[in-house]
Amino acid sequence: LPSYMGDVKAGTVYVVNTHQTKNGENVVAGDAHTGRLKSPSFAIQRKYINIRIGGGAHKGQTCVNLIVDGKVVSSVTGRDSNEMRWESISVVGLEGKQAHLEVVDEATGGWGQVSLGEVIHSDKPGPVLPLELLPDFGSFCVEVMGNSTANTPKMTDANVEVGKKISLAPGKSEKVTFVIAWHFPNCANNLPGKKHWYASQWKDAKEVTKKLISDWQPLKTATRNWNETWYNSTLPYWFLDRTFVNISTLATTSCFRLDAGRYYFWEGVGCCPGTCSHVWGYAQAIGRLFPEIERYLRQEIDYKMAYRKDTGAIDYRAEYHQTVATDGQAGCILRTYREHQMSKNSNFLRSIWPQVKGSMEYLIRQDKNQDGILDGAQYNTLDTAWYGEIAWISSLYIAALRASEAMAKEMGDSEFSAKCAALATSGSKRMVADLFDGEYFINKVDASHPEANNTNVGCHIDQLYGQSWAHQVGLPRVVPAAEAKKALKSLFKHSFYEDVWEYRRQNREIPGGRWYAAPKEAGLIMCSFPKGGAGQSAGKSGDAWAVGYFNECMTGFEYQAAHHMIDEGLIEEGLTVVRAIHERYHASKRNPYNEVECSDHYGRAMASYGAFISLTGFQCHGPSDTMTFNPKVSGKVVRFPFVNANGWGTCTIENGKQTLDYRMKV
Repeated sequence: LPSYMGDVKAGTVYVVNTHQTKNGENVVAGDAHTGRLKSPSFAIQRKYINIRIGGGAHKGQTCVNLIVDGKVVSSVTGRDSNEMRWESISVVGLEGKQAHLEVVDEATGGWGQVSLGEVIHSDKPGPVLPLELLPDFGSFCVEVMGNSTANTPKMTDANVEVGKKISLAPGKSEKVTFVIAWHFPNCANNLPGKKHWYASQWKDAKEVTKKLISDWQPLKTATRNWNETWYNSTLPYWFLDRTFVNISTLATTSCFRLDAGRYYFWEGVGCCPGTCSHVWGYAQAIGRLFPEIERYLRQEIDYKMAYRKDTGAIDYRAEYHQTVATDGQAGCILRTYREHQMSKNSNFLRSIWPQVKGSMEYLIRQDKNQDGILDGAQYNTLDTAWYGEIAWISSLYIAALRASEAMAKEMGDSEFSAKCAALATSGSKRMVADLFDGEYFINKVDASHPEANNTNVGCHIDQLYGQSWAHQVGLPRVVPAAEAKKALKSLFKHSFYEDVWEYRRQNREIPGGRWYAAPKEAGLIMCSFPKGGAGQSAGKSGDAWAVGYFNECMTGFEYQAAHHMIDEGLIEEGLTVVRAIHERYHASKRNPYNEVECSDHYGRAMASYGAFISLTGFQCHGPSDTMTFNPKVSGKVVRFPFVNANGWGTCTIENGKQTLDYRMKV
């Protein structure tokens, strides 16, 4: 199955699936195949036939039929989802008859596919799993904290009552704290056979409750200390909210810590498996707030499970897809440098340096001319391979070269450091000479691949993604400041709309795109075409499938551009973009904790924290115990929180004098 289908939850090693792409078809053509498949004949001996079915919801066209005596006696369809769901076909009264199943695909449009997994004959409807293996198996607990005169559960029919007796004098009051805990050890259907890490620590919800109550005071104190530290700032309250709120994604089912201790991240809830390197490369928040998680991902996933020693390639979905995403490969190198900076010493970097060097050497080999600009196929986060000289991917390559230069120098590898520096210098010159059109950075299309997606002469939101990364970790410039600032001014001018409907209405050359910013809402479009060329971005045949992305407003990309604008001194423009996202996710309209992209609670949205890094001008290098700030806001008193390798606290700058107050040291 194509990797973009994710875990279809078939319950079997092999599946029937009619979405055919093995001959190089795109998504649309993959749905256009049709056909029928009949099972061997069997005798009906049970009351139900339970099947897992996915795909389209077209009645009679994308379905599984039960045929008895040559007639369709029952038919079930998918639900316009790759994920298979259980359906139960009642065969009561048909015992002893011969029957067969028929898989039917007669639809050629959207969701013109059907898939079939497990087939189980049973006397009960639905999946036949032991209770303890069901995804919603677990326990739930409610307790009352504090000393009580009556804290013994009281059974009443189907309910359990938990209470506490309180005696109150006239005019007096007392607070009662309830603890609500749950313990569901199985990681639901999207990770079958896996258990949550917490299941290895506590056997049920009662134990969780006991642990919480015993640790309540230090947990409450630490939480309130952090809350007070974060908001004890002269930065705008809304900005503090929006740049931090997405860290809540770690507490959703986008993110798991499995029973063996492994961190495993979907791109969004149940969407696209394997802790995808290119999506999570945008998420600046985790590496700054929970750096031990990102260090784990580098050491155990990117440079172990996903790493190919013979080539230095990193499989961008770990065990799920043996393919390199060029932007994800460069991002892993840059993230390694960030994780090194957020470490107290050099042990982390030293433990994986040979693999990091190998991954950089892999990218260098893709640079056919050895001029600092990548060539050939460059698969990326927009889900296809692009070809040609691509400003945004080569800018990432140059930034990765600079990060490797710095890391090699610290590791005592002066020869490799010099090699990376020379390539980066050449690439920076080429970026300006060949890819800067005088207003912004473009892509030079490879004429031998007219079928491929590209932004061509469009004004692309990620055109200087590598320079953005360089600012985040304090690397030398990828492109000069003058050209970078001009490009970002052009991006804001051409691609920021107070009403995205105006752009979507005007731009008819590129069809489609999802409405992440609705009519009358503001946003930064992925790629605008002020100089024409939109039609060519879909390839010569006009059917390059991912071109619809260019019409969208996806918050992770918007944050990336916004924090780069702030870094280049375009403070108002950068804050305007962040504020537009904040307004789109106002609680009166949407869940403010759920910035949606390909799915709910999307990981890329944690790029928001990069805007906080940029506005405060934060830089740190844990191994050398250094930290600096260059805030982009002014005032008699400027105050903001910080997190470094040693802990967290508040930085106050008053009349030019800087004071640090650590609230927590680690």
